Amino acid sequence: MRKLTYFIACSIDGFIGDPSGDATAMLAFVDEEYLAFLKGEYPETLPTHGRRALGLGDLENKRFDTIIQGRASYDLALKEGVTSPYAHMREYVASRTLTESPDPNVEIIGDRLVDKVRELKAEDGDLGIYLCGGSQIAGELLDEIDELVIKTYPIVYGTGMPMFGSDFAVTEFTLGEVRTFGNGAVVRTYSRKR
Repeated sequence: MRKLTYFIACSIDGFIGDPSGDATAMLAFVDEEYLAFLKGEYPETLPTHGRRALGLGDLENKRFDTIIQGRASYDLALKEGVTSPYAHMREYVASRTLTESPDPNVEIIGDRLVDKVRELKAEDGDLGIYLCGGSQIAGELLDEIDELVIKTYPIVYGTGMPMFGSDFAVTEFTLGEVRTFGNGAVVRTYSRKR
């Protein structure tokens, strides 16, 4: 069974963006050391257009071959005129308002998101599924998330968009690897406690 991994950036106080969802303040922490980590360990999490701009178009997918993102995350790319931000993977966008995909590589999941994720997880394959942003869809998929990779940046938002937009539900994970960087960022990996 393939894993669903919520690979997410957040502030020290657990927000993935400001109240409007903007997370650009976190981009300041993507320095040379941190980018080398992403290229080496999680190359597929770099958007296709970003990879091209950095001259990294030939990176192979190491962990994921499928991405699921929320409408707000997808809209960030659309505002830049990019209709397939992760063209190097199968792309799904969870949205109840976007009814037609602007790109043949992007499939819209309008309803039955949990069923679709279970279907994707049941596929054969060595690579997993990357859940990219979307507080609400992370909350909706909490019971399906097998792994958390939390990139914590040394900033405090005070308020904003939480990692999980869901009702109260105690869900246990086990800490795995912890990696620290000179810029103050910390990347923690957790596995679902079964």
